[in-house]
Amino acid sequence: MRGKGPAAGERKIARPADGDARAARGGCPVRQDPDGVWRVTGVAEARTVLRSHDTVQAGLGVETVEKLPSVYRRPVLYRDGPEHREDRRQTARFFTPRRVAEHYRPVMERVAEAQLTRLRTAGEADLTQLAFRLAIAVAAEVIGLTESRPGLDRRLEAFFPDGEFDTPGFTSLRGLRTIARQNRNWLRILRADVRPAVRARRAGRRDDLISHLLDEGCSTGEILGECITFAAAGMVTTREFVSLAAWHLFTDEDLLAAYRAAEEPERLATLREILRLEPVISLLRRRTTAELTVGDEATRIPAGAVVEIDVETANLDARAVGPDPERLRPARAGQAARGADAPPVLSFGDGPHRCPGADIAILETDVFLTRLFAEPGLRMRAAPRVRFQRALGSYELREFPVEIAG
Repeated sequence: MRGKGPAAGERKIARPADGDARAARGGCPVRQDPDGVWRVTGVAEARTVLRSHDTVQAGLGVETVEKLPSVYRRPVLYRDGPEHREDRRQTARFFTPRRVAEHYRPVMERVAEAQLTRLRTAGEADLTQLAFRLAIAVAAEVIGLTESRPGLDRRLEAFFPDGEFDTPGFTSLRGLRTIARQNRNWLRILRADVRPAVRARRAGRRDDLISHLLDEGCSTGEILGECITFAAAGMVTTREFVSLAAWHLFTDEDLLAAYRAAEEPERLATLREILRLEPVISLLRRRTTAELTVGDEATRIPAGAVVEIDVETANLDARAVGPDPERLRPARAGQAARGADAPPVLSFGDGPHRCPGADIAILETDVFLTRLFAEPGLRMRAAPRVRFQRALGSYELREFPVEIAG
């Protein structure tokens, strides 16, 4: 379907589950649905779940990862407890504000300019592709995928296809085909991207994630798993947000004028507010390992239960973000000084698994968009095509044609 822009200052992505989400607003922030899954739609209640040491990851293919041999080191996304917290502590240096500003900003600026040169030369481009190349280059710098053969964007596109993922399995032809396709894509990234990076860092360590993993004794296969995890988190989701934020600016003249006139802190606040309303990933799942008490009414969620955090609805919790929660108000960030939550609230998650690259994603979006919207004659030819990954509650924007009018 193609998006049709709503009134200024409102959301653009209408997810298929929006009707259910609207029904949940104003109701109980913690409830158990007939399917046995516990749904959480309040910010405070969600944070209790996400920060608890009595919950572990659920969904995102964790069931498949749990079947791997115990000698195989799981990617950080699928680890919990002390091991996970220690890993995050050791890698925190790659995501500090100082490192983002001093080390990654020059990469962002260089790649943003390269993508705009493509646009100027051709006169037109698919904005989602420009955003993807930007996200790939920045994430590759963090990870250490700097010796890749040409075509990393195409290999990642094949690994993370548009629309719904097929379920792998051995009981159907479709499942077998999915397994074959996944294995083929894993091998392509292993050969063209991971192995060259590992060889280079075995010869001489650098200050990046792959070098850290080698110091930890990880095998090339284990490093491949981490690289794919970071690719999903740092490349694919950032592409969606850059494209979505641009769509807001193209279709809201007042917002664009304010964004152009603002200093960087105010621009970043605008982007965080957009992300609060339009979280790329709107469903987070956890499984309890012990009874968990949640909310003012002391709701007790039993051990072994699946808990689903509705991020989109929680981000509209007026108790946390103030009045008119469905309106885009960049000044909302100032409420943090008065005890409220600053955007993007739960859009980057919370607790031990909160996205470590949040500052990177917001800054690279601003670096690119400030330059894009400074281009004379820039215009949007058509709204992007919107698709959904139901399993994650995430949106995908594709075919977003922009041009520089002569």
